[in-house]
Amino acid sequence: MAPVNRVVVDDLRADCSRCAALCCVVPAFSRGADFALDKPAETACPNLGADDRCGIHPVLRERGFPGCVVYDCFGAGQHVTQHVWPGLDRGDRAELHQVATVFPVVRALQELRWLVRAARALDLPGGLAGQLARADDELARRVAGDVEQLREEPVGAVRAQVNGLLTRASEHARRSVARPRDLRGADLVGGALAGADLRGASLRGAVLLGADLRRADLRLADLTGADLRGARLGGADLRGALFVTSAQLEAAVGDRVTRLDVGVPRPAHWTGGAP
Repeated sequence: MAPVNRVVVDDLRADCSRCAALCCVVPAFSRGADFALDKPAETACPNLGADDRCGIHPVLRERGFPGCVVYDCFGAGQHVTQHVWPGLDRGDRAELHQVATVFPVVRALQELRWLVRAARALDLPGGLAGQLARADDELARRVAGDVEQLREEPVGAVRAQVNGLLTRASEHARRSVARPRDLRGADLVGGALAGADLRGASLRGAVLLGADLRRADLRLADLTGADLRGARLGGADLRGALFVTSAQLEAAVGDRVTRLDVGVPRPAHWTGGAP
């Protein structure tokens, strides 16, 4: 089985050099644990420079902006900037507002494309593999639409359809695990799960904010959309974990002995642990 989180697809990877800093302008920020200030929607972050680069990027965590570090647009920024609205003038408020109506749509579709590509990397039955291939093509067609088409995209319905295929792919990938735990959507905030046997567990959409998952066995666990902000993963085993994004790993706190699939980058802030 090819580890899902090793999927690398150029058009689904953020390339800030080809964007117009949309993630620093379009969304609103609220002061709190993730952001050190309030920022209205469609307004440039005060840390954004004239060159469309973050002026404090190397020290975002230290300056109170971990939410920026863990954000991933899955390539939506450069797609909107280069294909949907080339020549974007952020100084034109009306134009920026139009872009702001489609950027979240493109990001949602791009994330679904990433998940579908990840599922296609698994060893799946021919019928399901074919359905995922068709879903991949359909999502690419939707993303390629113009402004009006993107604005009318039924994202909720598309997500529901794709999630059905992803759930089936997950169940097939986890079929070797006897009686895996079903914790879909569970509220596990601050949960005491150190050393827990979560092999093959469904943690889709689970809220693991600040949970203690040190030394937990998360092999083959389905982590689709799980909130891992501040989750302690020191010494945990995530080999073969399903649908894990780099943003989820960045949001968590692992260490040098957290086990990841070969080729999966270890976040720079994951320090400590046994050498």
